[in-house]
Amino acid sequence: MKDRIIDNEIKLIPYYRNDAASFPWYQDLDVCKQIDNRDEPYDLELLHNMYDFLNTHGNCYYIEYKGILVGDISLRDNAEIAVVVCKEYQNQHIGRRCVMDMLKLAKEKGMKKVKANIYSFNKQSQSMFQSVGFERTDDEWYEYTL
Repeated sequence: MKDRIIDNEIKLIPYYRNDAASFPWYQDLDVCKQIDNRDEPYDLELLHNMYDFLNTHGNCYYIEYKGILVGDISLRDNAEIAVVVCKEYQNQHIGRRCVMDMLKLAKEKGMKKVKANIYSFNKQSQSMFQSVGFERTDDEWYEYTL
């Protein structure tokens, strides 16, 4: 995998183990609740297991915004997209621009549809995915037809 340039502010960098950057994102209880419905932070073992799974079952990238790693995004082989942007950088359309690039990658891979699993209480993510054209297909599932 190689870097994916989204625009002059955002670049996606293929995953490599970087606990110094990623571990703090998964210590934020609000972020853990949004993405995993967890009320406790990740430990290093859980973080490594998650990234190892995402990296071996699809494409996993760090999100670099203006030279700083601010989150991660993945497109799994089963066509599921997941995105995490640390709290300080949310609401700046970073996730939205990255999801749109994952839609391009999905098309490049010959996928017909992509999906996202979003908890019913995570209105922020629901709104973002719907803004790029995802439609709700079930209580916590959203789908985009390519």
